Amino acid sequence: MQAFYAERFDREMACTEADWLRWLPAAVGDRHWKLQTGTAGVRIDDGALGLKWQVAAPRVIGLVRMPVLRVSFRFAGLDDAQRYTFMKRFDLYMQRGGG
Repeated sequence: MQAFYAERFDREMACTEADWLRWLPAAVGDRHWKLQTGTAGVRIDDGALGLKWQVAAPRVIGLVRMPVLRVSFRFAGLDDAQRYTFMKRFDLYMQRGGG
């Protein structure tokens, strides 16, 4: 988890679009949001988050192939603390790992 989230940033996520769409409702919580093809808009207090994603070529490491989803985050009307609070929950719900 980060200590700061800029108003605009991009990420590469190791998931399929189907995974992303399955996890997204829990990640945004009880916020009002609208899904369209390749995009979603989330209302956060008096501001908003625009999400846009695109499937990229899988990352190949030896015999391992991992899906890649490029995601753009665009906040509007939110201060640093509001972005941090939202993303803290969002990142926890999107986090995957093992070990």
